Amino acid sequence: MRKLALIGTALAVAAGLSVSVARAETNEINFGVIATEASTNLKTIWEPYFAAMAKGTGLKINGYYASDYAGVIEAMRFKKVQAAWFGNKSAMEATNRSGGEIFAQSVDSDGNPGYWSHLIVNKDSPIKNLDDVLKCDKSIDFGIGDPNSTSGFLVPTSYIFAAKNIDPKQCFKTLRNASHEANAMAVAHKQLDVATNNSENLRRLEVTAPDARKDIRVIWTSPLIPSDPLVWRKDLEPGVKTKLYTWLMSYGRVGTPDDIADAKKVLAGLQWAPFKPSSNDQLLPIRILENNKA
Repeated sequence: MRKLALIGTALAVAAGLSVSVARAETNEINFGVIATEASTNLKTIWEPYFAAMAKGTGLKINGYYASDYAGVIEAMRFKKVQAAWFGNKSAMEATNRSGGEIFAQSVDSDGNPGYWSHLIVNKDSPIKNLDDVLKCDKSIDFGIGDPNSTSGFLVPTSYIFAAKNIDPKQCFKTLRNASHEANAMAVAHKQLDVATNNSENLRRLEVTAPDARKDIRVIWTSPLIPSDPLVWRKDLEPGVKTKLYTWLMSYGRVGTPDDIADAKKVLAGLQWAPFKPSSNDQLLPIRILENNKA
């Protein structure tokens, strides 16, 4: 019943998007991927998904991998990217200033309702809890996430530092921004004392760097964060939106048993199940968090 409802929603939206246009419709999409880890790692899990998307939609799909989150946000702003995977914070920036609009939300393959931000330390670290981190005697080298990261920057900044009126620059010996993967590896190799990360990336490390993951210990966990959205430009041609949305909501749900199994295998590489519909409304708790931080 749930599957039929989702497909029905997809077809209804698709019908609403199917508006005739005078200009020629694009047949090529640049799809942005935020820099949660090295682009070589991201390509191994995203390119099979893009290949399936191209086959299912008839569009040419090009992966766009920037060195930081802002690179994808700005690429959408200047129409170099037509759709993208964002975290909630970067999606907020894309909807605010890059003409973006949320149309789908990821679903965790393990059935989690979202994900969590963490503070992590090396397993041998004497740092045991948040109080040890916030002694603020400038003895700790701290790794924080990309400024446009939800779990790596906004959530820990809001729930830990802003909530306690602490300026991280005045608290730690050093403070540096990096991707989830870079911060995790630095903690595992004892190059950082503490860093931000999230439950999704730590699960990903079990595949890409299992030995490093064994050297990491979580000392703080945030409240639940909504799952990541997919965003397209609002001015993308209606016919292209129809193709993308209909395929996305069908992928992993519709087809032969072999088709569905193959799709779920590709999605599992991304640590996701089939997507569900969404809108800009999913950003409401993130906007509240941003306002509270400010």
